[in-house]
Amino acid sequence: MFSVLRDLGWFFRREKRRYSVGLILLIVVGVLELLPPRLLGNAIDEIVRGSITSGSLMKYIGLIVLMMLIIYWITYIWMHKLFGGSNLVERLLRSRFMNHLMTMTPSFFEKNRTGDLMARATNDIRAVATTVGFGMLTLVDSTVYLSVVLLAMGFLVSWKLTLAAVLPLPLIAVAMIFYGKAIHDRYSLAQDAFGDMNDQVLESVSGVRVIRAYVQERLDEKRFADITDDVYRKNMAVARVDAFFEPTIRFCVGLSYIIALTYGIYLVFRNQITLGDLVSFNMYLGMIVWPMFAIGELINIMQRGGASLERIDETTNTRPDVEDVAQPVPVAQPTSIELKDVTFRYPTSTVDNLSGVSFSLSQGQTLGVVGRTGSGKSTLLKQLLHEYPAGEGEIKISDVPIQNIALDRLHSWMGYVPQEQILFSKSVRENIQFGHHNASDELIMQAITAAAFQNDLGTLSDGLDTLVGERGVSLSGGQKQRVSISRAFIANPDILILDDALSAVDARTEARIIGNIREERAGKTTLISTHRLSAVEHADLIVVLDNGHIIERGTHQELLAMNGWYREQFDRQQVENNLD
Repeated sequence: MFSVLRDLGWFFRREKRRYSVGLILLIVVGVLELLPPRLLGNAIDEIVRGSITSGSLMKYIGLIVLMMLIIYWITYIWMHKLFGGSNLVERLLRSRFMNHLMTMTPSFFEKNRTGDLMARATNDIRAVATTVGFGMLTLVDSTVYLSVVLLAMGFLVSWKLTLAAVLPLPLIAVAMIFYGKAIHDRYSLAQDAFGDMNDQVLESVSGVRVIRAYVQERLDEKRFADITDDVYRKNMAVARVDAFFEPTIRFCVGLSYIIALTYGIYLVFRNQITLGDLVSFNMYLGMIVWPMFAIGELINIMQRGGASLERIDETTNTRPDVEDVAQPVPVAQPTSIELKDVTFRYPTSTVDNLSGVSFSLSQGQTLGVVGRTGSGKSTLLKQLLHEYPAGEGEIKISDVPIQNIALDRLHSWMGYVPQEQILFSKSVRENIQFGHHNASDELIMQAITAAAFQNDLGTLSDGLDTLVGERGVSLSGGQKQRVSISRAFIANPDILILDDALSAVDARTEARIIGNIREERAGKTTLISTHRLSAVEHADLIVVLDNGHIIERGTHQELLAMNGWYREQFDRQQVENNLD
């Protein structure tokens, strides 16, 4: 049950001063709280004996008030320390979790659903934070504070009465062990279901246009209702076990009160304790009600925190498929790119997605990659991003194997515009500045002009400050592509990769963008995959892919002379352009 505290040992060691001060003051408060009941008992005994005076009464009242003020200020300090630690570990875990996700490769996100990752980053981290805050309070109160109160009852009042009153306590321990295991198992299932629900919400929101287009609103509502019912059932399973805690403890506390009252009156009549002792004892008995409840809360919190930490660790302990080399080879500039007999297969694939691919580029050259859909164009370009474990063959940049180059260094050379553009829920300006932080409006306009987006900018309600919505929902497909291209242009990368990034623009706009690429990127390397051959006519080398194999290669004129797939596709597109 307490394994979660052991697993969080790194945090407690880091914040040992905070927790040392907080826990010591918490224990001090527990000891000080024993004094007012004892003072009240002494006052009652003096009243019964008739020896009370106004001076002694004021002394008792003054001492009790002083104790309460001291307890108030010390309580403020320990609460600030303990619950401040809860907020701190939540911040640390969330930052570590997010930083870890940033290091993960695409295969990780293919196996893990976004909704489940969100559940771990929110609910699970919050449950762990509760463990190091409220959990530490219940741990101390259910052990140290309970022991202090029991010792006070035994030494200051009567051991006989104390032993009789605590007879029901073992029943709580037995019940808590049983309830704790049940909560751990059921809470894990409930959190998994919550992740499923998050994932469904994300899919429905991002796909709302498709849902409406196919009139699937009612079906989607039914699907979501089924998922929420599953979440409800699993959370109710947790609540049913959780609901046993309080009645069990109340039952045991009630037994303690009955025993204390019955046996205490007997001891008063036998003159073994005074009436003041009995009053003090009942106040102490009332004080152990919370520690007994804290036992149930402790087990509940620790089991939830343990289950959540297991889910978090499951994610953060996953190592990326591609890790940085221990001693990277320093490379100043990507002066050349070479692929030699590269064969690659995705982790989820049963066939080779690239087979025996070879080509070389010098700095400043342009590579065109063409072929029918599914031929491996995107797969070929992604080899330079080194997001998957290397397959067979060699990929070299500046004559250095790509796996020997630091990932940050490698990615710093790349400007990547994927097939599916990803825009953030910010303004056009901020999306473009993602490629160059704090870029001036002058640089932004240069990038926009290079991407042939300047005319569209005037149609937007707030120009550069127009919010594009989630994933750029307020922009057309062509506009999203050109904002993404602007983002790549403003970064001015050494290697620009355009992965079918011009598919949503018309031929005239494409021609302007290609012309700007040739002019703006003179002396820098560019790789373009496309279905429209006019986008790569200027390329120094064009490769034609089919089922992961290069079936044709050469310049535009050389490929036309081969009278193969490239010539056939070029003629077909020329006819289509003439018809338009």
